[in-house]
Amino acid sequence: MIALNKVHHIALICADYSRSKHFYIAILGLTVIQEIYRKERDSYKLDLALNGNFILELFSFPNPPKRVSGPEAAGLRHLAFEVNDIEETRKHIVEQGCNAEAIRIDEFTKKRFFFTADPDNTPIEFYEK
Repeated sequence: MIALNKVHHIALICADYSRSKHFYIAILGLTVIQEIYRKERDSYKLDLALNGNFILELFSFPNPPKRVSGPEAAGLRHLAFEVNDIEETRKHIVEQGCNAEAIRIDEFTKKRFFFTADPDNTPIEFYEK
């Protein structure tokens, strides 16, 4: 059996790179590790960190097809971030002009959570610590 250590990163392709870059940096607060323009692919690659740890790679490509998120399709379902204060997190998301579902309670863990979506409609879950 192989021995996995951790999830290294998640990669997302953005339809509107600057809009997604703004969402993940200005709204969610991820920090830039590096940004590279790959001329041969007409594509940006942006590495983002959470608390100093590389977690997300954003890509731009000319005219990527839209993501299907409803009805739920096979593949990535959502990204989830743990937060200390679910109410303050939801308030911040709404103040930034993003739609956010009402806070719900997970029937199994009894923890509170809610969903929003990134600019490409990838569901983002915030889950209380």
